[in-house]
Amino acid sequence: MCQARRYDGFAYAHRPLAEDGVLLREGLAGLLGRFGMDAVGLAGDAAELVAAVERQAPDLVITDVRMPPGFSDEGLRAAIALRQADPSLPVVVLTQYVERAGARELLESEGSGGLAYPLKDRVADVTEFVATVCQVAGGATVIDPQVVRQLLRSEDPTSRLTPREREVLSLVAEGHSNAAIAARLVVTEAAVDTHIGNIFGKLGLPPNEDQNRRVVAVLTYLGAGG
Repeated sequence: MCQARRYDGFAYAHRPLAEDGVLLREGLAGLLGRFGMDAVGLAGDAAELVAAVERQAPDLVITDVRMPPGFSDEGLRAAIALRQADPSLPVVVLTQYVERAGARELLESEGSGGLAYPLKDRVADVTEFVATVCQVAGGATVIDPQVVRQLLRSEDPTSRLTPREREVLSLVAEGHSNAAIAARLVVTEAAVDTHIGNIFGKLGLPPNEDQNRRVVAVLTYLGAGG
């Protein structure tokens, strides 16, 4: 159906259920196999994705955005890193969510390789999806119109937080430690850690040794009028 003969299919770990990830991963591999494209590497997390690409040198990469261990934007960040290492690598990011900061960074990355950012819920026809994969393999950029609208729309990044996450972030902004927040909210410190991890993910703050995510999260919150 298209020139691409190989692709890397990576785990769809958008939910913390390993079984669902395996079924979706293998299902996608089987689907593309029907159209003459071989899955030369399958991975269950972002680290495996990068290792598989380095090992197999695929013609195209398909990845989810949210992958273990944090289920935030690990897959998208891995895709960005892979494109930085090889700008000619075609990448399809298939997801249920638009991670605006990461999506914009990926789409603005330099390179000759094709790109696609389709939303899972809007993939209504498998042949149309495979056609998208073929276009990307050929160097085209295919972006879901809904993704474009979300990237162009001005949005308060803290609007994605739940009421509890906003409460936790407000306490962080007041200078409280995780232990103090746990005591204040009468929850475990592990629960606070989880909330803060979710906050970082929703604000588009991946692990980065060059910046303090806690400080950036607070500045984002204050800038939004929190």
